[in-house]
Amino acid sequence: MIWAALLTVSVFAHAHVEMANETARGVPMTYGAALAIQVSSHLVVAALLPAIYWLHRRWPIPGHRRNLLIHIAAVVPFSVAHTLGMAALRFLWFGGIVGVPHSFPLTLDRMLYEFAKDIIAYALLSAGAVALRHYLARPAPAVAAEPAVVPLPPAGSLPERFAVRRKGREIMVEVADIDWIEASGNYAVLHVGDETFEIRSSLTKLEGELDPKRFVRVHKSHLVNIARVVEVTPWVSGDWRIRLQGGAEVNLSRRYRQRFEALAPVRA
Repeated sequence: MIWAALLTVSVFAHAHVEMANETARGVPMTYGAALAIQVSSHLVVAALLPAIYWLHRRWPIPGHRRNLLIHIAAVVPFSVAHTLGMAALRFLWFGGIVGVPHSFPLTLDRMLYEFAKDIIAYALLSAGAVALRHYLARPAPAVAAEPAVVPLPPAGSLPERFAVRRKGREIMVEVADIDWIEASGNYAVLHVGDETFEIRSSLTKLEGELDPKRFVRVHKSHLVNIARVVEVTPWVSGDWRIRLQGGAEVNLSRRYRQRFEALAPVRA
C-alpha cells in the first residue's frame, strides 16, 4: 500500500512535468498522453520492485562492500528491463489501442538517456526499500501478555510419533521430523521435508497435544517446529516471515509473535 501510494503520486507529478516540458519545447501534448507515458513507466517500475527487494535481501548494502558493487551493476539490467518494458506498453497503448502515432526509438542515445535517469530511480527505490525494511523491523510496542489459551498436556503424555494412513498403509511419522503444520478444514497437514501427510485433527487440538517447547503457533493456520527455523525477517504490516530448513516460508503474525519470541527471541 505504501508503494502504491508513492507511485500514484509520482505518476501525476511526472505527468504534469512531462506536459510542461513538451509545451515549453513547442510540442503540444495533452495531459492524457503525458499520463499514459508516465503510467507505462511506473507500471514497469512496480513490476521490478520485487526484484529490487530480493537483491537487497540477498546482498544488503550495509553489509560487505562487494554488495554495493552488485547493486551498482544491477542498475544495467534494471534500466534495460525498464526501458524495453515501457516502450512495449507505450506501443501497445498508443499504437494498438488509441491508434495515434508515438515515437520511442530504441537507439543507443535513447538507451543511454534512460540509463542516466534509471541510476537515480534505482537509488531512490533502493533507499525506499531499505527505509521500509528498517521501519518494519522496529521493535513492536510492549503489550500485555496474552492469557494462555492452550492447556499444557500432562507430563509424559506428549506423542513422539503419529500414525498416518497413505494408500491403505499406516505410516509412522516422527514428531521431531515435522517441519511445520498447517490447518486444512477438518484436517491438519504435516509437512515433513518434501512430503506432506494429512491427519484428522484441528490445529488447536494438536497445539494442546504437542510439546509447547518445540512447537509454537505462529499464525491462525500454522504451527512450526522451533528447531527447524533458520531465519526470521520483517515482512509487511508488522508481520514477519519465517524460513524453515526445508526452504518453506510461513508468516509469523504479529498476534503470535510474543509466543514465538518466548522460545526464540528476535534481536533487531
